[in-house]
Amino acid sequence: METLRRNTLGGVQELVHEFLVLFANILFAVSLFAVWGVLTLIGVIVDQDKGADFYWQNYTPALARIVLRLHLDNIYHSPAYLGIIGLILISMTVATFRRVIPARLPALRPVKIDKIPLHASVHVEGEEHDVRARIQAFFAERGWQIRKREFGGEEWSFVDKHNWARRGVLVAHIGFVIIAAGTTIYWASGYSGQFTVLSGTTATIPQTGATVALKQFGYRIDPIATKSGVVYQPIDYVSHAIVTGKDGVPHDAVIRVNQPYDVDGVKVYQATYGFGITFVLTKDGHVIAGPPNGPAKEGESFDIPGTSRAIQYRSFVGTIDRRTGEAGRDPRPNDPGVVLEAFDGDAPLGSVMVPLGKALDLGAGYALTPQKYTLYSGFQYRYDPGIPLVLIGSIVLVLGLCISFYLLPARLYVVVTGAANSWDVGIAATTVKGYDIFEDRFREIVEALRRTPQAS
Repeated sequence: METLRRNTLGGVQELVHEFLVLFANILFAVSLFAVWGVLTLIGVIVDQDKGADFYWQNYTPALARIVLRLHLDNIYHSPAYLGIIGLILISMTVATFRRVIPARLPALRPVKIDKIPLHASVHVEGEEHDVRARIQAFFAERGWQIRKREFGGEEWSFVDKHNWARRGVLVAHIGFVIIAAGTTIYWASGYSGQFTVLSGTTATIPQTGATVALKQFGYRIDPIATKSGVVYQPIDYVSHAIVTGKDGVPHDAVIRVNQPYDVDGVKVYQATYGFGITFVLTKDGHVIAGPPNGPAKEGESFDIPGTSRAIQYRSFVGTIDRRTGEAGRDPRPNDPGVVLEAFDGDAPLGSVMVPLGKALDLGAGYALTPQKYTLYSGFQYRYDPGIPLVLIGSIVLVLGLCISFYLLPARLYVVVTGAANSWDVGIAATTVKGYDIFEDRFREIVEALRRTPQAS
């Protein structure tokens, strides 16, 4: 029984040891960061928090299937993403206590002076207590911190410069932990999404019930001359809206790109804009009630009643070149039209450009007329209670990295040996960044000690 207990305890200890060795390994930590980076990149590339219909309409069938089956549409809240962050935190914690702390905060204990690459010996004459006092004064005048310890009747001095900076990596690790805490708070209680509002209509943020009524949308597109010709660059677009939050009080809001509006702690951003088209569908000259109901936005489609066919409004054309019938380079609505695509079931039949106000013959007595356009504004919204923590963590992380990169903690091991009035001062130096970086400075310290009037 005792043997079984010892074997079990030994197996557990070995398992724990292997776990600690793995999670303290730098390559393993780098691999975790690489996986985290790939998952984050996927979240940037793939549109997040959209309905399934969005992916089927805007992605190829194979890609939409991958996104939905692997839950890449909500990757920041996925178990894989949270799990990799958890593994990174565990790895950082293990590495901190097994590698960083022992390496950066070495214990005060004697060393073999001549075994350290940066070492020297300075001969000093005088009484022992006077020699020790002069050496202590030498380093104290130059801003070094001195701590004395006695080992086996022999006194050692541990002389440090920027010793507090040894904790720079620890500070950086704490910053990352704070950032992780902020992202976890967002996962637990934050949300984001997007919506569009036609001019003169109102949309609702479902999580809070806040409403955004778009009074007017304005934009500015200027022609810019380049070597390749004139290009049209969007300069500004802005939504003038009435926003009503939980208090029920309407507030006038001006929402621009990079100038979000805050309603009940939710940031509403100006993201896109477009042209909603009012279509009129007729059969044998008579208007048919039903779809399309209201202005259609780019990418929306509607069925032709009594047939297997459907029409999709693909894009808005600001200017149609009447000579060629092609889309002009000016996106502003000077002589506008729309690009429509027809489908029979899932099979595309082709696309056509139709000027506004002109009827398109669909056959079998059907005709479709894009009658007028209405500007709409696209908004993104985000509620992230973890942002303050992420900001604090980022500052702490950068501070820790600056401490680690720009400050050089160094330690001198000093021991005085000899007898009577003849003494040898043994000095060795170590740093957290190796020996080469401190070689010149160490040489200067030794030469200065040799040049003191008390040294011979």
